[in-house]
Amino acid sequence: MKVEKTSLEGVLLIKPELFSDGQGEVSLDPRGAFIEIYNESKYKIQGIDIAFVEDDISISQKDVLRGLHANNETWKLMTCLHGKIFFVAVDCRKEAATFGKWESFDLNDENKWRILVPPMYGCGYLALAEKIIFQYKQSTYYSPGTQSAYRWDDPKFGIHWPVKNPILSPRDASVAYIDAK
Repeated sequence: MKVEKTSLEGVLLIKPELFSDGQGEVSLDPRGAFIEIYNESKYKIQGIDIAFVEDDISISQKDVLRGLHANNETWKLMTCLHGKIFFVAVDCRKEAATFGKWESFDLNDENKWRILVPPMYGCGYLALAEKIIFQYKQSTYYSPGTQSAYRWDDPKFGIHWPVKNPILSPRDASVAYIDAK
């Protein structure tokens, strides 16, 4: 796997090695492929020594936008298993000189890229395919009181989402800002 730094401190883009199930390129192999999504020892060799305790999957339809959610303590390792998403990570550390800086990534079931996001970075994603399956590992167990949230189109961030009227949850549609206690 290749690990690449991004423009955001601590946010890493991880590109897995794809293996053909037979002979030739992965995308051309009629039998399919093998992709190792996570191997603790390989991550440790790359300097990523985080104990993950929970795995979650989100299934969404086209134009569903989830986020921007941040957590005070949780590292997240995320990938799109099926479909295609526009993923955004934004620095939500109020004391940081880079507060509000964001970067987007095209995650899909072809590239199998993973994004490692540290605590207090907001995460949001938009489903670009008819159906997406999004998987993420967390370093802490879900606890609603530790999560902060910003509105997806908060002008202080200026994120260029590729949709004007996304499908939002009631929480994401109404939130202006929620600070974790």
